[in-house]
Amino acid sequence: MTIATRLENHLKAKRLPYDTVPHPFAVTASECAEAAHIPGDHLAKSVLIHMEEGPMLAVVPSNHQVDLSTLQAMMGRRLGLAAETEIAEFFDDCDMGAAPPVGQAYGVPTIVDNSLTGLDKVWFEAGDHKTLVEMRGRDFDNLMKRADHGSFCCLH
Repeated sequence: MTIATRLENHLKAKRLPYDTVPHPFAVTASECAEAAHIPGDHLAKSVLIHMEEGPMLAVVPSNHQVDLSTLQAMMGRRLGLAAETEIAEFFDDCDMGAAPPVGQAYGVPTIVDNSLTGLDKVWFEAGDHKTLVEMRGRDFDNLMKRADHGSFCCLH
């Protein structure tokens, strides 16, 4: 696999330019950034959040984690991390743990941390553990314009 089918169709429908970047197999987002020789704060990682009314995708830099208490306060509701099985259910054309941060392509509401806005370049998982999508920052911002935005992450 190079790029997940639903992600590829969504990017083509949005007419946003992107490249795919192969890298050595890496499981975690931080390992992925290291393997691909890109800055961790420019690699957008997906964290599936469980809410009573369904899932939500939180998107943060790979060298950060979601601050659940801050996100809960922003959302005004109780949140928790979703189980791996729940992620596989929604991102069924992706390898486990390699979900792209483009929730709109999967019908999942998305919130993006403000630190990923206004960058020169952004990378993210293409759906497997060996391929990244690379985009200009302004194209990533355009891709995420319908997502909610806020400051809700902290360093590992």
